[in-house]
Amino acid sequence: MFDENSSPVPWPTTVVAVGQYSAEMSIGPGPAEQYPIVLTTAQAAELLSVHVEYLRKMVREGRIPAHRFPGGREIRFLRDELVEWVAQQPGHDRSPSADRTDRTDSAK
Repeated sequence: MFDENSSPVPWPTTVVAVGQYSAEMSIGPGPAEQYPIVLTTAQAAELLSVHVEYLRKMVREGRIPAHRFPGGREIRFLRDELVEWVAQQPGHDRSPSADRTDRTDSAK
């Protein structure tokens, strides 16, 4: 995924809590731009670092942006919609860049 001269870019992490379910979701294992614009369920699950069945459950419950083909069996996700959706979820931002900001603010 990365060559030895490049370093991975940190990705945002958030805890998603909806009703009785909660899961830590992150955009990973690297920059979202490495994924195609239109994602299969497996690709979207990998991008979000969740199990495929959990992602399907979220789609059934209408908790995540998804697009169904006519007939309703095939599901596709738009990468940029998922990245935006994760950023909008409530929870503590535990991304490395957020930690730097917290440390800088508390040092003042």
